[in-house]
Amino acid sequence: MKLLSLPALRALAALLLAATLGLAASPPAAAAEKVTAWEALVPKDWDPGKLFEGRDLGLIREGDARELELMRELRSAWDNAPTRSELDGAPIRLPGYVVPLEVSGRQVREFLLVPYFGACIHSPPPPANQILHVVLAKPQALRSMDAVWVSGTLKLRRQDSALGASGYGLEAPRVEPYREGSR
Repeated sequence: MKLLSLPALRALAALLLAATLGLAASPPAAAAEKVTAWEALVPKDWDPGKLFEGRDLGLIREGDARELELMRELRSAWDNAPTRSELDGAPIRLPGYVVPLEVSGRQVREFLLVPYFGACIHSPPPPANQILHVVLAKPQALRSMDAVWVSGTLKLRRQDSALGASGYGLEAPRVEPYREGSR
């Protein structure tokens, strides 16, 4: 069994957060909507690494009950990650990946928008402040992990689903394919 040291767990948390914030492209957008980088959705004072402070993690072995409890605490902290209230009602444009929630045939009506490929499907969900819950007025042909631009009015709306907890929702969304150089 491997020992999990405090520096290793901190590095893992930093790596996961960096991966979460990895898709932060910010090309120009229409005047009515502001292209938003994923890190702009995270309050500046939120530090999920604080969960590890003051713990002697060097004694925790992989698969140990203490490791499982720490992972449950980390998941709870991420599922309840704080949002930025000043962004409520802001018109935004954000790139991300589709995680379908409500599908009929090939038509998606509801999905999670996540910042990196594989989130919620091939890897644990990112923090709630890095997931947008998108409900379309009219279903659209989308596939799991399609790269898209979404535009609309950002709302503070915490929503739990089987695939992850979202801290934000998007009203009147417009969804377009993400292409290299697209705006």
